[in-house]
Amino acid sequence: MRLRRKPWIDEAIHEYDTHVILSDHASYKGHWNTLFKNPEKPLYVELGTGKGRFIAGMAEAHPEANFLGFEVQLGVLYYAAQKLFEAGTDNAKVTLFDIAGIEDIMETGEVDRFYINFCDPWPKARHAKRRLTYHTFLDRYARLLGPDGEIHFKTDNEGLFLFSLEEFKNSGWTLKNVSYDLHSTDIPNVKTEYEEKFSAKGQPIFRLEAIKPKEA
Repeated sequence: MRLRRKPWIDEAIHEYDTHVILSDHASYKGHWNTLFKNPEKPLYVELGTGKGRFIAGMAEAHPEANFLGFEVQLGVLYYAAQKLFEAGTDNAKVTLFDIAGIEDIMETGEVDRFYINFCDPWPKARHAKRRLTYHTFLDRYARLLGPDGEIHFKTDNEGLFLFSLEEFKNSGWTLKNVSYDLHSTDIPNVKTEYEEKFSAKGQPIFRLEAIKPKEA
């Protein structure tokens, strides 16, 4: 669901220009790493940042990597950019872009890891192609990932998780650290805003890691 547009954000977001990219995405194709203080670090990409709790937490917990977050709603991206700016983060940035066109702005093998957190489950069967773990999306991610690149996926929707397991397996991905109740394990975890809200109600969180197919 899209948030009601907040006109003031159009101007206010520029307070955080050091941490947000709003345009000219294609000009960074193959060079996203140059946006960071230490461009030699691996590039980890979050597909859908929400309000930025996850990417901010990951950037702090993993200074050995650079983080780039994609978000399609400016009213949400604003808060993610604000978090990174106020924390003085130098290894994370966020950008306004619809990931449906991600191959237009990122080069083959440019990404080391993708994070997909609590994406829209599109529960109706006729909408399966819109799920971010549908096999055509997985093929797209595989092309953008470097050797041994990974996807880390979390959801609270069991149906989507079971669907995703099959899509990954059928597409030749190697699965590891599969959990049907993440918070009952000792797997390191940074929670999203959504995850905090629903896990507090007792909702189990499903998680997996997938390594791209060798032949991709």
